[in-house]
Amino acid sequence: MQTPNPYQFPPPPAPPQTAPQAPVKKRRSRAAIAGVGALTAVALAAAAGAVVLFRRDGERPPAAPADPSKPIVAGWKTVVNPQHGTAFDVPPDWEVLAPTVFSGHVDDVDPDKVLIGHTAPALYKSRWCSIDGDGDGQVTDVRLANTGTKGAVGAKDAAEVAEKTAPTWVYAAYTQPDKSVVKWDKPKEYTTRTGVKGSYVTARSEGAARPNRCAGDGRAVVFGFKNSRGDLVAWNFYGRTGVPGAVGDALIMRIMSTVRLAGEPKDPAPGP
Repeated sequence: MQTPNPYQFPPPPAPPQTAPQAPVKKRRSRAAIAGVGALTAVALAAAAGAVVLFRRDGERPPAAPADPSKPIVAGWKTVVNPQHGTAFDVPPDWEVLAPTVFSGHVDDVDPDKVLIGHTAPALYKSRWCSIDGDGDGQVTDVRLANTGTKGAVGAKDAAEVAEKTAPTWVYAAYTQPDKSVVKWDKPKEYTTRTGVKGSYVTARSEGAARPNRCAGDGRAVVFGFKNSRGDLVAWNFYGRTGVPGAVGDALIMRIMSTVRLAGEPKDPAPGP
């Protein structure tokens, strides 16, 4: 059953203060990708607007170090988030970034306000669509899908984590400023292949505005669960829908099935 509730999106936790944010032009539906110790900012395009990439001068987003655990799915890559003590696998053609990378979306109206984000992301087709978002001659790249892990400060249980987080990803990434086109299902209980129990929610947009050729509808799948310390955390997937090559249900569920605990969480606070 879908739950159309377009006006009640809970505020997500604030992102970790990993880097100073350089001023950027206001654009539609920005996203933030921040690395620890970042010194410069470069504007890139997001599915419905712009991405802000924080990095050191002359550097690309850092790649993940050698995986400390063997993937559950043979031939896949393992994504580890030491902050939350979690791991999951992605197919070999996904780009796995370092655990210190923060990826998220900011408010269109107030670019200093982060709506939602996660760390240790893995990207699918990071150059899926290229666009000059505001006509300034800067051609930038748009990713097709993104997955990662975040904390869930203030949530009471795994079902609430999933139900609050999934619609926010869809709104932040694809529909700003329109909440009315975001729909989501009720939480479903789920157990991963390694026995991690929790709940997941699927959210989607239906009729998102298309101000440019890279914009359009998307969806999110969020799995809420507890790490080894008992903190509630969320595994997140979000990506475009209705386009060639979009990530299908079967692959999303297969990735989610690999979610597992990976040692003692390093960060004492369950932030993004």
